[in-house]
Amino acid sequence: MKRHLNTLFVTTQDTWLSKEGECVELRHDGKTLGKIPMHTLQSIVCFGHIACSQYLLEHCAELGLTVSWFTEYGRFMASMQGPTKGNVLLRRAQYRSADSLEDSAKLARFFVMGKVSNCRTVILRQARNSDEQGLEEAAKKLGRILKSLILQQDINTVRGMEGDAAHIYFAVFPLLIKKEFRQNMLFSGRTRKPPRDEVNCLLSFFYSLLANDVRSALEGVGLDPAVGFLHRERPGRPSLALDMMEEFRPYLADRLALTLINRQQIGSSDFIRTEVGGFILKDKARKEVLTAWQERKREEVEHPFLKEKMTVGMMCHIQARLLARYLRGDLDAYPPFAMR
Repeated sequence: MKRHLNTLFVTTQDTWLSKEGECVELRHDGKTLGKIPMHTLQSIVCFGHIACSQYLLEHCAELGLTVSWFTEYGRFMASMQGPTKGNVLLRRAQYRSADSLEDSAKLARFFVMGKVSNCRTVILRQARNSDEQGLEEAAKKLGRILKSLILQQDINTVRGMEGDAAHIYFAVFPLLIKKEFRQNMLFSGRTRKPPRDEVNCLLSFFYSLLANDVRSALEGVGLDPAVGFLHRERPGRPSLALDMMEEFRPYLADRLALTLINRQQIGSSDFIRTEVGGFILKDKARKEVLTAWQERKREEVEHPFLKEKMTVGMMCHIQARLLARYLRGDLDAYPPFAMR
């Protein structure tokens, strides 16, 4: 179990949660893992096979303490809460900000700053151990965009900067792949629907997994995943999830894709070319990629803003809660996730 931002995250499978006085008692295999005073919590988040007693749920409802359930892999299933105004007020704040061009531009800047910073870090890490021309120059260009984003910009300018940064980043992305593997794992620019090469296929697969995780995190905290700030609203489009996942694309999806390629865990033989010219992963490779994704999410790192240790998979849940705090007015600014 972990406590972050007054939220109790329970990830140990087959844990039993019950009410002990005014505390949440956690037991596993007949042993008490801990007792947490309920007055110190705002919510409980359960991942996987976690059981709660009826008395605990009733007391949580009385206190206005939300209990949310996710699958072990992070897909949102349901939330339980008593009579509370929290989510209503939060969503109204979200909708008001989305209707304001100024507020939308401000939040969009935060999301893009996180993305550009992380793209730059990915490039600089590779440049330290590479003689490839172009990486340092790309990092400098991204640095200039990052400085411009510190200044107040209108929403269309922010979107333009995000597009410029993506173009710079993906132009040198092939240089992040080891030379001996580039011929078999071609990348000629970002393409999707369908992905036109193996690398794009792998990236798109990871982006889909990431979008699902971020959307679940937003739903778990009470935000509307469909109403975003950087991405325009469209029917059926999780715009806010697409906004927030921009911060995590380089850190989680891109780095993992490069690791699998450069360690030869995934190669060109793991893909099938479709009749329309796109690529899809073979069944066996898809299972290996999913395993690598889950293993990556279990790794423990320090959150750059909170300075607390947590798993990588918990990061999007923390960012969703930080975003909710910002929209409620509890934070002066939304701190985007930027890796070191």
